[in-house]
Amino acid sequence: MPASTSARPHPHPLAAASRLVMLALVAVLSLIATHDVGQLRWIALLAAAGIPALVASEHRILGPLGRVAEVIIVGLAASQVAAAAMINGGWGASAILPYLAVPLTVAAMRRRSTEGVVLVVIAAVTLALSGAFLTDRPQIGQLGYLAVCLQWLVLALVGTVAAGTIQRIIQVRGESRPQPYAEATRLLTQLRSVARQLPGATLDPGGISEHLLEELRVVARADRAAVLSASGGGRLVVLAQMGVERVDWETTLDADSAIAEAWASQQPQTAHRSQARSHAGGDVSALVVPLVAGVRTVGLVTLEADVANAYPPPVVARVTALTGPAALRLEAALLFDEVRSLATNEERQRLAREIHDGVAQELVMVGYGIDNALATLPEEAKETAEELRTLRGEVTRVITELRLSLFELRSEVDRHGGLAAAIAEYARTVGASGGLRVHLSLDESTARLPAATEAELLRIAQEAVTNARKHAGASNLWVTCAVDPPFAEIEVSDDGQGIADQRPDGRYGLAIMAERAERIRGRLEIRPREPSGTTVAVVLGSSPRRDSVRDSVTAPEGE
Repeated sequence: MPASTSARPHPHPLAAASRLVMLALVAVLSLIATHDVGQLRWIALLAAAGIPALVASEHRILGPLGRVAEVIIVGLAASQVAAAAMINGGWGASAILPYLAVPLTVAAMRRRSTEGVVLVVIAAVTLALSGAFLTDRPQIGQLGYLAVCLQWLVLALVGTVAAGTIQRIIQVRGESRPQPYAEATRLLTQLRSVARQLPGATLDPGGISEHLLEELRVVARADRAAVLSASGGGRLVVLAQMGVERVDWETTLDADSAIAEAWASQQPQTAHRSQARSHAGGDVSALVVPLVAGVRTVGLVTLEADVANAYPPPVVARVTALTGPAALRLEAALLFDEVRSLATNEERQRLAREIHDGVAQELVMVGYGIDNALATLPEEAKETAEELRTLRGEVTRVITELRLSLFELRSEVDRHGGLAAAIAEYARTVGASGGLRVHLSLDESTARLPAATEAELLRIAQEAVTNARKHAGASNLWVTCAVDPPFAEIEVSDDGQGIADQRPDGRYGLAIMAERAERIRGRLEIRPREPSGTTVAVVLGSSPRRDSVRDSVTAPEGE
């Protein structure tokens, strides 16, 4: 059997139904117009001509021939029905002409525009010839016949063009809209290729910001400077900062400040007052330059000098010449950070779901099985019962570890709670499960670190707390969190047995913490605690001077 036989297309149910409906319609209209059952012979001929057009519509020859036959039969029938109609003037032709829409629409939907035009021409010629020669009273001279034929020919032509246009639009949209996963794969592949070609750590927002500040120091005086970016909720985060003293910059976009004005207008703004929440006073010049990539503001550069008129137009022009290219680099780094964070969070949630729905449930069932076995053991099997109780205790311990792992995987820095609150919640929960007395010291400013940085610091703190609970054999746990963007310091100490190998790469967990700290350009410190125990600390940036007014939350020891 030929291969083409098995692949023969079947008639579409909608096409068959539409032809039947149209045949029934013109049959009823013909009977109403003529009161002559004999005129139904034209309906029978149309049905016969429609069979190849319906069954073999994709055939290169039979499909078009069937549609041509339908058009010719309609043209011949129009003059006959018009002559037999009870209404004089040729108006009866309107009973059969609606069927013209069937072959013309099929041709248009199959993207055969040339065939559609040819069918309209054939219909016009057939109507003219049949109206002139095939009736006793020529219908071609009847005003009604001419009007009806012209009307349906125009309608058929318009319908053909409209159907073809709709089909092309659907086709173009289908071709221009790739599948979401295919598009995501293409974009991620391009991002990977570009990232490998970029020199150095140029996809690190903090590194780009620090490099920009170093460049700006060459062209403009800056006693204090910072690069800020949006973090959501109408607030900014400090990516990098420069100066002798750390500044508590204005980070809200609804405040009356040059920072808010520069963000909204996308134009450089100068001011004669500091853009910090607190300042000692004196002469101050401030320059705020938006970092605009395309039409989107991705960040701001704030420069301040303790002299008047430090930023005339020529200086502003030199600064903006450097910030323009930097805006594109910073946007790429921020987008890369966001994509990486989304992928990481999604993977953590997926792992949590799989652990919860898989091995955790199975371990629970194992525990229930051990309980049932203990309940059915005879009293004299004491040794077996003791072994089962030991096994039950081990299963319970593993289930507890899994639950804590699920809690760790699902823990995130809340957008409104902050890093300190997330670390405190985790330390309390894990400390309570391990019988540890937790001492918290939290000092966090109202400004926020970038979301990706907060996430990495939280994971480092989680790993340090988990190590203390599992391996230290400690009774107390001290957790200190100090955040004053872009500075942050997280310290976790215990009074356990300490660690034999203090190198960051000595253990897998310590190696992970070292990698996370390096990713955010932080320093990981692991040192013995006197008189016993271990201290794990991660420091981001340089230690600030505490002479600015900041909102902070402090939890006393012993909480």
